[in-house]
Amino acid sequence: MKQGIHPESYRFVVFKDMSNGYSFLSRSTAPSKETVKWEDGNEYPLIKLEISNTSHPFYTGKNVLVDTAGRIDKFNKRYAKKA
Repeated sequence: MKQGIHPESYRFVVFKDMSNGYSFLSRSTAPSKETVKWEDGNEYPLIKLEISNTSHPFYTGKNVLVDTAGRIDKFNKRYAKKA
C-alpha cells in the first residue's frame, strides 16, 4: 500500500437514506454543511444518500422502483405509442 495517499481527517458522520429514512453512523472524510443530532446526544455532520443497502433491490430482495427526477415519466412520454 502506498504511503501518504490516504486522508488523515476521518470523523464520525451520519449517513441518511432519503428514500426510507434509515440513518447510520460511520466514519468518513466526506464534506457536509448540514448537521444532525444523533441518538447519543451529540451532533454530527449529515450526508444524504439517495439509496443505501436498506433500500437497494439487490440487498432487500424486493423490486422497488426509485424514480429520481422523473426519468421514468420522461422515458414514457418520449417513447409512448402514438395512437
